[in-house]
Amino acid sequence: MANKENIGIWMDHSVAHLMEVTNEGIVKNNITSEFTHQEKEHSLSKNENLAHNKEQHQQSKYYNKIKDAVKDYKHIVLFGPTTAKNELHNLIKADHHFEKVKIDVEQADKMTDNQQHAFVKNHFQL
Repeated sequence: MANKENIGIWMDHSVAHLMEVTNEGIVKNNITSEFTHQEKEHSLSKNENLAHNKEQHQQSKYYNKIKDAVKDYKHIVLFGPTTAKNELHNLIKADHHFEKVKIDVEQADKMTDNQQHAFVKNHFQL
């Protein structure tokens, strides 16, 4: 059974790998952004302003999905190679539902699943 204490999120602007720390180990779940590279190319070919607005809307949806998935945890670590983790951190900090949640943000490169799991275990000292 999950203790809903700790969760690690490796993320960039297209995918978030949520790694829940449970009594049995790490349980992984993925959340992907609906705004794909192909969709960006298609939108840009039509109208740059439209593409930007669509991207903003899709990113907001993506971040909200992640926020909903982690709302019951006490300690979150956000890590990854892009600024997506910082953008999500800012949104979480502005949400009063997360007032008592400890959030750490760390820079990390692209990682394999095993490297991500090791990072989370190490961060929470498991």
